Amino acid sequence: MKAFPAVLMATTLFVAPALAEPLELEKDELTFGFIKLTDMAPLAVAYERGYFLDEGLFVTLEAQANWKVLLDGVIDGTLDGAHMLAGQPLAATIGYGTEAHIVTPFSMDLNGNGITVSDEVWEMMKPAVPQGADGKPQHPISAAALAPVVEQFRSEGKPFNMGMVFPVSTHNYELRYWLAAGGLNPGYYSPGDVSGQIDADVFLSVTPPPQMPATLEAGTINGYCVGEPWNQQAVIKGIGVPVITDYEIWKNNPEKVFGLTADFVEQNPNTTLAITKALIRAAIWLDENDNANRVAAVEILSKPEYVGADADVIDNSMTGTFEYEPGDVRDVPDFNVFFRYYANYPYYSDAVWYLTQMRRWGQIAEAKTDGWYDEIARSVYKPEIYLEAARMLVAEGLADEADFPWTSDGYREPTPAGDVIDGIAFDGRAPNAYIDSLPIGLKGDQTVVGNDIQG
Repeated sequence: MKAFPAVLMATTLFVAPALAEPLELEKDELTFGFIKLTDMAPLAVAYERGYFLDEGLFVTLEAQANWKVLLDGVIDGTLDGAHMLAGQPLAATIGYGTEAHIVTPFSMDLNGNGITVSDEVWEMMKPAVPQGADGKPQHPISAAALAPVVEQFRSEGKPFNMGMVFPVSTHNYELRYWLAAGGLNPGYYSPGDVSGQIDADVFLSVTPPPQMPATLEAGTINGYCVGEPWNQQAVIKGIGVPVITDYEIWKNNPEKVFGLTADFVEQNPNTTLAITKALIRAAIWLDENDNANRVAAVEILSKPEYVGADADVIDNSMTGTFEYEPGDVRDVPDFNVFFRYYANYPYYSDAVWYLTQMRRWGQIAEAKTDGWYDEIARSVYKPEIYLEAARMLVAEGLADEADFPWTSDGYREPTPAGDVIDGIAFDGRAPNAYIDSLPIGLKGDQTVVGNDIQG
């Protein structure tokens, strides 16, 4: 995709609500990567509505084949930044997988994922799913309803396989969380076995997001956790049923981030601020006036260079509804949140949650102190950059001062038990106590040795 011509840039600047002293950019020609998911929307909107150009940035957006290719591109400089899984900057910084110091000044969204099972599995689950007075399944649906199905597969000598998008993805951790909350073990990682399938009741493996429906239809997997539009695609194709959204697993959970190398940020501080400003404006537009712009956003995202799915598929979730079984359409106004609830502020506590899940399932092989979790969170999440960019937008009349958490110490208030499917509260300031409160998973000094949990 080519940058907009200079004349459009001039026009965009001319109609801006307020004049501002332009930042002296260290680099103004940039290439950003993304995966074809609806939560890349802030990037597409910032491009299509000229917000990047308003900041003097000439941006090219390039879809990437998978999350590893995307991360490698940011590390080697082929990409200047990217729409990333929140776990990627954290994992890279602590040296799990590819090692590199990646930071984020901007969280892209809240919620946005779902867990889908095949039609066959859904029919097997339904007897264990309570029904409401209207005869429809009661939500949220617990993974306890899946347990008899997994046991039947086991008795027939068949593994129960599910897909997720990457080992350090939100999808992996949300799927594991849901399974464990229903009494199913999703398996452990160890330094010598990174399959994540040690002692597993359900076997999880990586499938790129756009390939999820086809892989389900082929019978290679029995279900998956993915972002939109690939859950709704399964409904439209008549091959699967989404059984739960991540909003129902953890209300207003953090999702993707915008990632850059620490070196890029150090060498290009003004450019980083300009990028962040443009993304904040895009997020505001996506959520303003009770999602009034979502239909226009769907038209943007349906373009082949972005998500490339049919507009009616993307519309299913982006406009505040979600379809479970065919015809069972329910209001989920916060399925995709791009700005509300301080969605873009990169909270240290969000980073800590991802790290606790890495430790819970053995990706972090040994116990760490609470101070270590805080230190890693601060090294990766950069709320100070976000707030500096926000302050500039407020001064320019492009954002409302009331919409930003100026006095935050970087930690959200603890997530109440009622907002999480297993009824266990989360306090990012006490990560080890939280880990120890979870019924399935490593605790304390436990480690995975071979196929055994020791300690």
